[in-house]
Amino acid sequence: MRTVIAGGHGQIALRLERLLAARGDEVAGIIRKAEQADDLRAAGAEPVVLDLESASVDEVAERLRGADAAVFAAGAGPGSGAARKDTVDKAAAVLFADAAVRAGVRRFVIVSSMGADPRHEGDEIFDVYLRAKGEADAYVSGLDALDWTILRPGQLTDDAGTGLVRLEAHTGRGPIPRDDVAAVLAELVDTPATAGLTLELISGPAPVSVAVKSVAGN
Repeated sequence: MRTVIAGGHGQIALRLERLLAARGDEVAGIIRKAEQADDLRAAGAEPVVLDLESASVDEVAERLRGADAAVFAAGAGPGSGAARKDTVDKAAAVLFADAAVRAGVRRFVIVSSMGADPRHEGDEIFDVYLRAKGEADAYVSGLDALDWTILRPGQLTDDAGTGLVRLEAHTGRGPIPRDDVAAVLAELVDTPATAGLTLELISGPAPVSVAVKSVAGN
């Protein structure tokens, strides 16, 4: 299986790349800076240098052609201003989804945020972020050409993963190690029966594979 990840140098993306490569999958990560390439190679991923804030749909589609799945894990980051929430968290996600459609890649997983809502009110940076993520989710979920799954993790931590999670339409708020988010993404990529679902994720009682199978109805 070949998976292409947008935001390939992100903390969750690097973990996901290691997991996919370790199980024998082909994985490519889209990055903005060539100096990040060695980190991706160390994770077992093929680095693809492309700026999603300036690339065209055709340019992105070319990098996606032949993939079995696409994962949007890019983000403007906590130090960025409101403008980049719009150009990365929203516009780059829309671009990546459109490119997946053009490239014929049906399986599409987007890493969102708990509380994401296109109607979220407020003018603080985090309000803008939740609105941008919500708008991206709404756009992706309206594309019939994609078998999409939206994952909304709770409060991200750098604690060691436990492999135990709660994955449901509504979990309530709570923390989740980035390790466990990556493990859930690796399962979701390989579970197209979760298409059409928006899922919240926090630490919980169920092993990752059991949690994913449960929401997939297996």
